[in-house]
Amino acid sequence: MSKRVLHAALLGLGTVGTGVYKVLKQQTQEMEQKIGAVVELKKILVRNLKKAAAKIQEPELLTNDWQEILEDESIDIVIEVMGGIEPARTYITEALTAGKHVVTANKDLVASYGGELLDCAAAHHCDFLFEAAVAGGIPIIRPLKQCLAGNHISEVVGIVNGTTNFILTKMEQEGMEFADALALATKLGYAEADPTADIQGYDAGRKMAIMASIAFNSRVTFDDVSTQGITHISSKDIRYAKELNCVIKLLGVARNTETGIEVSVQPMLVSEKHPLATVNDSFNAVFVHGDAVDDAMFYGRGAGELPTASAIVGDVFDIVRNILFSCTGRISCTCYKEIPVKKQEDMESRFFMRLHVDDRPGVLASIASVLGNNNVSIAQMIQKHKHRHEDLAEIVVVTSRVKEGNFNDAMLIIESMNVVHKISSVIRVYGEDS
Repeated sequence: MSKRVLHAALLGLGTVGTGVYKVLKQQTQEMEQKIGAVVELKKILVRNLKKAAAKIQEPELLTNDWQEILEDESIDIVIEVMGGIEPARTYITEALTAGKHVVTANKDLVASYGGELLDCAAAHHCDFLFEAAVAGGIPIIRPLKQCLAGNHISEVVGIVNGTTNFILTKMEQEGMEFADALALATKLGYAEADPTADIQGYDAGRKMAIMASIAFNSRVTFDDVSTQGITHISSKDIRYAKELNCVIKLLGVARNTETGIEVSVQPMLVSEKHPLATVNDSFNAVFVHGDAVDDAMFYGRGAGELPTASAIVGDVFDIVRNILFSCTGRISCTCYKEIPVKKQEDMESRFFMRLHVDDRPGVLASIASVLGNNNVSIAQMIQKHKHRHEDLAEIVVVTSRVKEGNFNDAMLIIESMNVVHKISSVIRVYGEDS
């Protein structure tokens, strides 16, 4: 019997695209036994033909004409790794409309237009898969959609950005300040030349929007996610967190509460006892709580050429199986609910804050009074030390779980108090009151 061959086109030959090319090559000999057919790349869309030709063994596959791919009826699967919103959105929509199945790693696109593209795929009985859009090589989209479908999921929390996790790990383990740790991350290739999307939490925010949509069966977009980066975190914050038996991580947290969905990306204190506290360097992890499974954690490489390519090729293989058994389009959009997404001020959290205040009687009591008048309960209040040559003391306050709007009201008053010289830091604390 002659082997069954399916053709694919690759859009983009950057880091991830090159990884996909390599992984497909590595799988060639076993592919037919694994999935019942062989996937061959027929076209690779690039901007610069000469530059791309140096990366691959078959330069004849290269093209800079999208129509050449779109109009080729023998191409069954389009793999989009270009990134950005346009022209990726147009290309994917046109491919799906033409009956081609699509795999993408484009978190920006899926976080903002995932619902639209899934609807387009369903209308044309096509598969639109995006495992690689969240957490690189870690399987999380398929588990949420399939393996954990028998659960009502109440929380998804994760470390989903390797750059910021690397920076915070260096600050914790080597006492670096943020700027020095960022410089090291850039030197080692963990941070982009422009690291804004990572260090301000935008990259993680897009991933949380995607996971929240799937986990809670209700559409969440990137605009719904409250984000805060790590640029204000200092080595002193990390030392004080350690004294509280905590570490600081940039966490994406999505909760399905009785009053709506809470979804945010913030630096947070995490108990050393929590599994996420041990996720270091550029590794990622996602922690899921469901009513049937209880707790499950997914851990691994969250980015990189081959880990991301691993997820993409896994999606390609899944589509091939669906094509062979005539069951494409069987899992489309799962957002059948319309749950409101709460605003930041309506969410609830615990807080850690560090203040410099006058070192005299009654100061702690006056601060405690302001917090109490705004329904903010204090879990811990510690006076750290008196500053030399100054009549100032540093105090650390950890609150119980509180509505963020109430906490913000209290902070506005505290900031204006004559006895308060500086609010050095305010960081959220993950988890319930200890």
